[in-house]
Amino acid sequence: MYRLYHFPLSPFSRKVRLVLAEKGIEVELIEEKYWEARPEFMRMNPSGKVPVLKTDKLTLGESNAICEYIEEIHPEPALMPVDAAKRAEVRRLTTWFDDKFYREVTLNLLGERLQKKVMGGGYPESKNVKMGAKNIRYHLSYMTYLLDRRRWLAGDRMTLADFSAAAQISCLDYISDVDWNSHELVKEWYAKIKSRPAFRSLLADQLPGFPQPPHYADLDF
Repeated sequence: MYRLYHFPLSPFSRKVRLVLAEKGIEVELIEEKYWEARPEFMRMNPSGKVPVLKTDKLTLGESNAICEYIEEIHPEPALMPVDAAKRAEVRRLTTWFDDKFYREVTLNLLGERLQKKVMGGGYPESKNVKMGAKNIRYHLSYMTYLLDRRRWLAGDRMTLADFSAAAQISCLDYISDVDWNSHELVKEWYAKIKSRPAFRSLLADQLPGFPQPPHYADLDF
């Protein structure tokens, strides 16, 4: 049995949850308020971040390390291509969404609108929210560019890159910060990916005090 220490609106936790679910792996989800730096959790992961995957023999942090470990132990269905160049493209895009998208968009929108309130970090900084709203348009346009040339973000098959992107975007969709009407190809891509069985537990997430918007769990928007 796998145990995953996670937070529902952590995009990195969501990415690992998607990988586990896509591969049909049973997992016990343990919600962790990581900002409280619980001593037992800090001993598991001194960085104090979620997610953390725990088995009888292993404790592993960092979402990409966890995802690639799962991919190696449970290779089917494959979320990484066989071809080296295609694997490199998946890793490039995964890093894009985990790093650039997260810093420029997710932290400025989700971080300001929701995480500050949950963590007791004060009021949103309007300049950061405005910057996130500006940046998301750039990122959605880049996704449109990719999807105009490919079936999925990294190529002809769904990969870890799609889950990395969907994890970030699903968090923003929870707070209604994605303009679906302006990016039709991205909307079609997201509709495909959120219709997968692996997405069901994410669509069922409910954060107390922050109800889902009506469209969030609607597979047809």
